[in-house]
Amino acid sequence: MFDIHPAVPGDAGEILTLQRAAYVDEAQAYGDPFILPLTEGLSRIERLLADADTLVLKALAGHRLVGAVRAGTTDTTGVVGRLVVAPDLRGRGIARALLSRVEEDLRARRPDLRALTLFTGAQSARNQRLYRALGYAETHRERMADHLVLVHMRKELDEASVGSA
Repeated sequence: MFDIHPAVPGDAGEILTLQRAAYVDEAQAYGDPFILPLTEGLSRIERLLADADTLVLKALAGHRLVGAVRAGTTDTTGVVGRLVVAPDLRGRGIARALLSRVEEDLRARRPDLRALTLFTGAQSARNQRLYRALGYAETHRERMADHLVLVHMRKELDEASVGSA
């Protein structure tokens, strides 16, 4: 079992460690150990955690940090990123719960939100299945390098459910 809470600046080191562990298989799949989640530094995560405009949530199993997600907003769109789950605990609903909670919290902060966006790697079929199951649809693909294509996805938020997620 796990609980979801807002992350605090003191969580930065654990979030960085979890992020690196969670993205190792992604880097291996693309043959690129320099993908951004693996090269992002502690100071960047500390800045995000101190930024009132950035929402960072953590999933805890007891005292262990087992998942995290971050999000911000632009105009009337929520931008979700860095959804990570401890590799040994994948497939247990942590990512789904974090995505649901980040949507709920973003809507509470910004009742005018009309959509959520995120992206994942084209080879990340499991991630894409999860996002589609939660209402996201592919909008376009972006080639970042010969070996790396990002799939951009969007979830429209209907007005009837805005603020009542």
